[in-house]
Amino acid sequence: MKYRFVFFDVDSTLVTIEGIDELANGNPEIAALTNAAMNGELPLDRVYAKRLELIRPTRGQIEALGRRYVETLVEGAEETIARLKEAGAHIQIVSAGITQAIEPLAARLGIAATHAVALQFDEAGNYVDFDRRSLLTKPGGKELVVRALLARSKGHSAFIGDGVSDLETKGVVDLFIGFGGVQSRPRVKENADVFVEERTLAAVLPYLIDHD
Repeated sequence: MKYRFVFFDVDSTLVTIEGIDELANGNPEIAALTNAAMNGELPLDRVYAKRLELIRPTRGQIEALGRRYVETLVEGAEETIARLKEAGAHIQIVSAGITQAIEPLAARLGIAATHAVALQFDEAGNYVDFDRRSLLTKPGGKELVVRALLARSKGHSAFIGDGVSDLETKGVVDLFIGFGGVQSRPRVKENADVFVEERTLAAVLPYLIDHD
């Protein structure tokens, strides 16, 4: 096993959609904010609260997003996770997405460890706030989360993601793979240790596990 610890982003990596844009139902202002953050043009903390305040998603909408995540798995995602688990990898999700929406996807893929951002709702299921203590809503947050996770572990590590917030983990892990099968972002492509442009997530496997 080349890499004992393998971390995955969710949006445009494990799935073909951006969850926040799905919730926004095509709102161009929110889509522009998402792209600006993922391309590194705006810091994440400047757009995170603003997008959620504009959308104010209900609990029902988050549950529906969870179902959409399962429906929009990237080609090869299930095969990739299964092969990595068979090889003995410890797989974790690290995402600035919404915990309650990501959990059904993680369950489908058999990933037990999920690090994301929980939303808060009132008794009627209306949006109240998000976990403002979460490092994942801030610039450099993924790096800090992954660093803390690896501090308690021994073994080589890899991170797979599509955005600039994922790229921030490059200095913490042994291998950063940029996944461009859904969104090819120039800054990620230029700076990743490895960049794959195939539409199937299985394209990352040769870099992560030894050949039989």
